[in-house]
Amino acid sequence: MRTGRCHLVPGDSPIGYRLPIDSQPWVKESNYPHVLPPDPMQPVAPLPARAHIAAQLSRRREASAAAHLTDAQPLASAAPAHGESADDISRLAMCAEPRDGRLYVFMPPTRSLEDYVELLVAVEGAADALALPVILEGYEPPKDPRVTVFRVTPDPGVIEVNVHPAKSWDELVERSIHLYEAARVSRLSTEKFMVDGRHTGTGGGNHFVLGGATPADSPFLRRPDLLASLIAYWHNHPSLSYLFSGLFIGPSSQAPRVDEARNDSLYELELAFKQMPEASKESLPWQVDRLLRNLLIDVTGNTHRAEFCVDKLYSPDSATGRLGLLELRAFEMPPHAQMSLAQQLLLRALVARFWKTPYQPDRLARWGTELHDRFMLPHFVAQDLKDVIEGTRDAGFPLEFEWFAPHLEFRFPRHGEVTVRGMTLEVRHALEPWHVMGEEGAAGGAVRFVDSSVERLQVKLTGMAPDRYRLTCNGETVPLQNTGTVGEFVAGIRYRAWQPPHCLHPLIPVHAPLVFDLVDTWTQRSMGGCQYHVTHPGGRSFDTFPVNAFEAESRRLARFFGFGHTPGKINPPPVNTNPEFPFTLDLRRS
Repeated sequence: MRTGRCHLVPGDSPIGYRLPIDSQPWVKESNYPHVLPPDPMQPVAPLPARAHIAAQLSRRREASAAAHLTDAQPLASAAPAHGESADDISRLAMCAEPRDGRLYVFMPPTRSLEDYVELLVAVEGAADALALPVILEGYEPPKDPRVTVFRVTPDPGVIEVNVHPAKSWDELVERSIHLYEAARVSRLSTEKFMVDGRHTGTGGGNHFVLGGATPADSPFLRRPDLLASLIAYWHNHPSLSYLFSGLFIGPSSQAPRVDEARNDSLYELELAFKQMPEASKESLPWQVDRLLRNLLIDVTGNTHRAEFCVDKLYSPDSATGRLGLLELRAFEMPPHAQMSLAQQLLLRALVARFWKTPYQPDRLARWGTELHDRFMLPHFVAQDLKDVIEGTRDAGFPLEFEWFAPHLEFRFPRHGEVTVRGMTLEVRHALEPWHVMGEEGAAGGAVRFVDSSVERLQVKLTGMAPDRYRLTCNGETVPLQNTGTVGEFVAGIRYRAWQPPHCLHPLIPVHAPLVFDLVDTWTQRSMGGCQYHVTHPGGRSFDTFPVNAFEAESRRLARFFGFGHTPGKINPPPVNTNPEFPFTLDLRRS
């Protein structure tokens, strides 16, 4: 230091974060000893044994002690002159600090894993000689395929756990089950209940990261057509995008689909697929990143907020981006380990299937408004998933559709059903993309609110004669669509559930409760129906969240009544089908 003393910056952070780095002698920017991460593509040798490293350290100490005894007066390094670059001064230091009755050792950044391991052996040797336990903090070791990393990070509202990679299915099963059990023992939950009793995920991501032991081993760099197959197959099967995700879906969510970003993205993506190297030809790893980086983005151009995130695949910009990893972000933490394993099994089966036989459709499906109309309903999501399972079974991977029944029930809970004259009306929860509002001023800066006040239900009617009966919701005729099964019809009901201060169309009132009537057009009377309430129909307000699944279920059941149809003569209006959203009745347009 210029003053000869080291005065820490005041604070309660670890000692290494409070070092007065600016008090060191000046050095030219070109001579500053930056610690750069190693190239992940370079070959690595096995790490030496701990005994070998300890022996090397012992020999160095002995040589240093002998040199100190032979020197009469150790030479002191001269301070650099004014304007002279002090590029020969070491700028890395080991820091130790007693704090809260424990000794904390702050590890400095190192250029290679070998250097970090050598420091670690020295710390262990000193702690063993002093019989003094220590706690390590500071910089983590450099990214290296020889190191397995298990990371726990606090996030707003959730605890993020990054599990170390698994090399086999048995390892994946063991680590997934252990993670869920460790969370339960720690009184952490992988599910939550909303005030109205709705059973949902925690909101935390359950992102799956695929790759190889090293970037050179990554299947997506060795076979770029595998990545193209996954992206194309995921796009042509929207159930994979919506079944396993969280409440927030759509263009401004954490993992939007490619066709939710821009209208011309599919045309450009098809052009990029044509430039992908074939399976039989070698490819340069950076080509995959350059072809897809500017297409797998959200509406703002963010490469991280995408269904298929290639930030760590092979970006030439930094070493941490050249790891050969693909991150699938359209997954939310399921409430049970076996549900998570079912998702991972499906994903592994698709990777193996497309490694053997690439998926190369002539044209990507142009879903248009059908994406946020038909595929918001659980019936068509299940229908599409069944197509995925059957195709995977035909390819030699014996998956069963029944394994994903818990996912469908969890994602689309049934609110209730009623039977009238042999006709059964089932009401289920459906999906609804949320809108992000424009920027508004608030304390601390500009904010953008999310409008979650619009919800959607699916109604399924079985055993109905369409020429005689009609289904109405709050007096509006529901545009029922035939599912292909005789007497079975489905439709979606879009409605305003509550009215927040910041929302789209603030003048549209709340539509709850929803009153469903099965009207006989011959007698113009309601034969029966049901009611669905967004809140407790008795006006009871819940100030706390449900303590367990039983209380949550009781709250859900209290909001559905299998009676309460409209009395008197009814003349239902004609079906007013919206050509853009033919499967949905939007009560906001009534």
